[in-house]
Amino acid sequence: MFSGDLGSSNTPLLPDPKPPKRADYLFIESTYGNKEHEDIATRTERLNAIIDHALQDGGVILIPAFSVGRTQELLFDIEQLIHQRDLSSSLPIILDSPLAKRVTKTYRRFKKLWGKEAKQKLSNHRHPLAFEQCITVESHREHQALVNRLASTDEPAIVVAASGMCEGGRIINYLKALLPDERNDVLFAGYQAQGTLGREIQSGSHTVDIDNQPIEANAQIHTISGYSAHADQSDLLKFVTGIPAQPKAVHLIHGEKEAKKELGEKLEAEGIEVVY
Repeated sequence: MFSGDLGSSNTPLLPDPKPPKRADYLFIESTYGNKEHEDIATRTERLNAIIDHALQDGGVILIPAFSVGRTQELLFDIEQLIHQRDLSSSLPIILDSPLAKRVTKTYRRFKKLWGKEAKQKLSNHRHPLAFEQCITVESHREHQALVNRLASTDEPAIVVAASGMCEGGRIINYLKALLPDERNDVLFAGYQAQGTLGREIQSGSHTVDIDNQPIEANAQIHTISGYSAHADQSDLLKFVTGIPAQPKAVHLIHGEKEAKKELGEKLEAEGIEVVY
């Protein structure tokens, strides 16, 4: 069995991953084999604090996000905070990713498969993936005009755009225009691989190269781990040990050396054969 990206447990839009009844050999991701994610309450609290900063300083929150899964979870939490704080008129939410728009539409088509919390919102006439102040950007011309407007005004906003690791997509133009301004925030809600622009910004580089231009990174940088599509150490261990008929061997894949090592040691302590 190949696990793929297991995702976090207790997410509102999707059911928790369930281990199989048996697997002769298991190939499982180990991306966060040495880390634990923040819980939903913590990630929402941190997002709330970042929104406060944007409203106070007239800044823009840039969220580089993967189009499948991550964007929809972010929209869900943002809608919740807007509802709680009545921010509908003061904080536009901009979804600037053609693919994310199509995926979000697909999510809405399959509401019957949503988790309990999401269905509860629907029963209360809430629309966590289609709320009024969520603006979608269509053409490249509209995109560029919006980038220019946000860079030249004190209008607070939240922008969710691909790509998640800042290696392409519309997030690039936002970063070039807004990363130098200390009023703005960049929020990473997903894994940033070594060698990517996202990892460089996340690591605290003062200047980064974007499209062969040196760009100062003066914006405030944040990372919230609770949105990851990759399971943390506890969920990975729970998945493996939850298989009634244990595999002959567990192969650790899709993880850096340190993550594989720590996860492997935990599994070996349970008497499980591990292949690195």
